[in-house]
Amino acid sequence: MKRALSILTLALLPTATAATPSNALVIQTATDIPTLDPVMTYDTGSGQYVENIYETLYQYKGSSVKDLQPLLATGHKASNGGKTHTFDLRKNVKFHSGNPFTCADAEYTFRRALVVNAAESWTWFLSEPLLGTPDNALNDKSITWARITKAVACNTQNQLVFNLAAVDPAFLAKLVFVGASIVDRQHAIKIGEWDGTEKTWKSWVGKNLNDSALSKNPSGTGAYTLVKRDANNTVLRAFPGYWGGAPALQNVIVQRVVEQATRLEALKRGDADIVETGPRPVLAQLRGQPGLRIIDDLPNNTASVIFMNEKISDARALGSGKLDGQGIPADFFSDVNVRRAFSYAMDYGRYIKEVQLGQGMQRTMALPDSFPGYDPKVKKYAFDPKKAEQYFKRAFGGQLWKNGFTFTAHYRAGAVAQQTLMELLKQAVESINPRFKVNVEGKQWSEMLRDSKDGREAMILIAWVPDYADPDNFINTFYSSQGFYSPRLNFKDATIDAWVRQARSTTDSAKRDRLYSLIGNRAFEQALSC
Repeated sequence: MKRALSILTLALLPTATAATPSNALVIQTATDIPTLDPVMTYDTGSGQYVENIYETLYQYKGSSVKDLQPLLATGHKASNGGKTHTFDLRKNVKFHSGNPFTCADAEYTFRRALVVNAAESWTWFLSEPLLGTPDNALNDKSITWARITKAVACNTQNQLVFNLAAVDPAFLAKLVFVGASIVDRQHAIKIGEWDGTEKTWKSWVGKNLNDSALSKNPSGTGAYTLVKRDANNTVLRAFPGYWGGAPALQNVIVQRVVEQATRLEALKRGDADIVETGPRPVLAQLRGQPGLRIIDDLPNNTASVIFMNEKISDARALGSGKLDGQGIPADFFSDVNVRRAFSYAMDYGRYIKEVQLGQGMQRTMALPDSFPGYDPKVKKYAFDPKKAEQYFKRAFGGQLWKNGFTFTAHYRAGAVAQQTLMELLKQAVESINPRFKVNVEGKQWSEMLRDSKDGREAMILIAWVPDYADPDNFINTFYSSQGFYSPRLNFKDATIDAWVRQARSTTDSAKRDRLYSLIGNRAFEQALSC
């Protein structure tokens, strides 16, 4: 994830009246594309394009999340008790720039990831097994250039070696993540990216490279090369030198169209082939359209929650900064009674019935029910306005109930289903006490990601799509005070942290499952999120 976008899409099959040529694909979405730099690609909005421009060493085999197969590598072997991983690399592959792909590019790619390891990047889960810490060199002074160069190095021009600090059974799966795509070293250095040397590495540590030169001018080995990119349009074209053979589609045009009605009309006319539709009830407007195929039965491997930030760092989100009806204090959600009240105020059943048309479920944990470790017996909140009222009255020694509050909750701009969910919560909360005010506003995706990462958002709705196929990628992300989403929650529970560490250090699946159940029930007690 990565920070996830759950987008329901529809594909328009080619018809005689289609407005776009048969060798072009037109995609319309409500959101922007935050980055095209692999080291910063940690959201599915960016990842779906990065994975067509770049390639990783390995990839998933078909639709399996368990079976992997080589891509830019031709083979892999583990040795030294699982702490050394050696990859033979594919020959006769070229980047979009025309430069040949060699081990030097792979070495540069992973060293760059370890060097930068920005707070909003995916690279923490690469640094953990290779350097023994998820932190970068600014936060962990034990990280040296020598440790980085030892962790990943070339044996020969076509053989890359990783030396792990500790055994990681998910290491190969982590390298399948789209952000681990191989970068064109010569091209990157030429356009002003890190030069790959010890002399300069420290000046790149922790940098936010969302708008890097490489994001604006990428060069990968993938089937498509970037032709144009601005705020509202991204154009990709088939790479004529692609080693894997010519793709069926010559051009891909991605258009940012904020208005849902406009996207739907474009789909009907044949001016768009794939669109973000919004919530499921919209499908009623589209069923029966000639040449239209509705994709509405894909399994869901995301986990979506409403975050309640216990340490809000932006004064603009606080209003008056007090419990006086005109704002909230920075620690508003640190009172467990507030979190429980909001959790009981969410009408989960109504959302599933009216927005998802019954094709959904309220999970017990922030973990897909198809993943190992999911426990359907973990306690979960149900819509109960009376209980919500009881907890609101207990919060802040009764001052919250007496004085009321005002704050703004954000959702991804253009995401109608998210907007509806937030408005249902707003309606329920405000009906409990007329002094309660929840403003609901859409926010640009890239801005919401940035602000939430910095702890500025009071309440947001956001999801997680797995980086690699292991429950730890959800459990650590959502529940650990060291997890990727921790800055959005600012929640810390020593008991949960201990259980997460235990689950990460054992290969005993039964033990891991037991720990995940404990974590789920503890998260319920603490009302970690809605």
